[in-house]
Amino acid sequence: MKSLIIYGSQYGTSKGYATELSEITKIPCVSYQSVKDITKYEQIIYFGGLYAGGVKGLKSTFRLLKNSNVRTIIVTVGLADVNNEENTNNIKTSIAKQVDKNILRTSIIFHLRGGIDYSRLNFKHKTIMKMLYHSIKDTPVEKLTAEDKTLIETYNTKVDFVDYHSLKQIIEVII
Repeated sequence: MKSLIIYGSQYGTSKGYATELSEITKIPCVSYQSVKDITKYEQIIYFGGLYAGGVKGLKSTFRLLKNSNVRTIIVTVGLADVNNEENTNNIKTSIAKQVDKNILRTSIIFHLRGGIDYSRLNFKHKTIMKMLYHSIKDTPVEKLTAEDKTLIETYNTKVDFVDYHSLKQIIEVII
């Protein structure tokens, strides 16, 4: 099966996962920005970082899918605990806003944990994170979502949740 790994990464975590999977599987790997035509592939594995409620590059990449017979695997990479159902439901809602419902219906979706280094964030992302932090920091603990708690715990630090062993679950479904 002709496959391609595509990634949308701002700070490198999604690219790291995609590159690692490419090395393991020998499937070519490219940034979403350099993809012009993906209809010649039978399987697309898309890694995208979660930013401000969306998956980086997902919408523009999946817009190129004119053939809904292409098998799609979507892998999100973010800070939120991927074992928390509330977090994964929020991510799935985000994906649904970016991907055609017919393609989404047949897509296999995975969620991996990434990392953040506040010292490397650009001005826009630092500002967004600061605003988010200040909007929730004084909220009573019982009213915070799991995602909110993670943001408060990791704010203005460097955190790395990357686990390349978690790629095993994706390798098991790749044809």
